[in-house]
Amino acid sequence: MSGTSGTSDTGSVGTASSREVDGPGYRIGVVVHARDPISGAGAVSQLRQHPVIDLRDEARPGAGAVAVLVEDTPDETTFARLRRLVRGEGARTVLVVSALRESELLAVIECGVGAVVWRHEATAQRLLQAVIAASRGDGDLPADLLGRLMSQVGTLQRRAAGNTGAPVTGLTAREADVLRLVAEGLDTTEIAAKLAYSERTVKNVLHGLTTRLHLRNRAHAVAYALREGFI
Repeated sequence: MSGTSGTSDTGSVGTASSREVDGPGYRIGVVVHARDPISGAGAVSQLRQHPVIDLRDEARPGAGAVAVLVEDTPDETTFARLRRLVRGEGARTVLVVSALRESELLAVIECGVGAVVWRHEATAQRLLQAVIAASRGDGDLPADLLGRLMSQVGTLQRRAAGNTGAPVTGLTAREADVLRLVAEGLDTTEIAAKLAYSERTVKNVLHGLTTRLHLRNRAHAVAYALREGFI
């Protein structure tokens, strides 16, 4: 199923606007990543309009910078870069993209990206909203993208409900804690260290969850937890 870009409406969790930033002098470090100079220059031009944005060099992003990654359609190079930015550098990330397939959407979520902007909607104000949300660790997805995520997870739940005796809702506190960290882009070793569990325990928690709810992988588990409001 091919991905389609969204409408002009946006839906987000913890959406922020320019009116909600902190007082005078508050600035957000931003680094723009793009494969071609035109896309990069366009994003920089839009972001430069806002005094709250502190544009930084890719080679020296500084602590706490938000990474704005501009792509047409994502591929393995995109996902590798997202994992490096989120997991390796600890960056909050905004993905600006033309379209996403369902499988790509789940992969983006698993990489730890919480803010997505359609390229055709990437105005100066829309980018600012996404950057502020990302800097605070909030989610910001276009309304149609959020709807597609919810629809896909709903389909998974209905399939699970068709299996006699299979529970379809409910997470233990341990499962919710692990999935929250998966959604933030941490791998098994990092999750184990964060929660003071063994790596075997983390793997067992995820295996038990995906088996019980008939989910295919970690990304589906994250999508389920987001849909149900557990994370």
